Amino acid sequence: MVCSGYWLGCGIALAFVLDPVTGTAEALSHATADFGMALEECRGESGLTKETMDEFKIFWSEDFEVVHRELGCALICMSNKLALMHDDARMHHTNMHDYILSFPEGELLSKKMVQMIHTCEKQYDDIEDDCSRVVKVAACFKVMAKEDGIAPEVTMIEAVLEKYN
Repeated sequence: MVCSGYWLGCGIALAFVLDPVTGTAEALSHATADFGMALEECRGESGLTKETMDEFKIFWSEDFEVVHRELGCALICMSNKLALMHDDARMHHTNMHDYILSFPEGELLSKKMVQMIHTCEKQYDDIEDDCSRVVKVAACFKVMAKEDGIAPEVTMIEAVLEKYN
């Protein structure tokens, strides 16, 4: 949560000390930017259209609806490239935890994010189709992250992506 061209800058260090929620949003913006680097690679493999891929750049905006099955397939592909899922397309808790810890302020987000994703996975565990289940989990996580105040602003993600590019 994600495509080349968008995500966070520096200069907010003091704010993170004063506001842990901002720190988690920073960590999530770094993770989203890094995770999204695999999107182009996974586009063909997942059947994701160019239009949906372009929209994916604004994953965290209110305007982006997480509904396309192909997006779930792309998320699986991207997660597999980073070893974040088991073979059954469910989150690898340890690898996800370590992945989030690798980003600035990751220690503020890692446990919370793993717990949120796990909660969403349990909610949709009965969906047999991996791509359909993963897109539902992603939508659930997006809602939970926004409700919890840890979702990054698109402008944060854009600034981070500029650092990666």
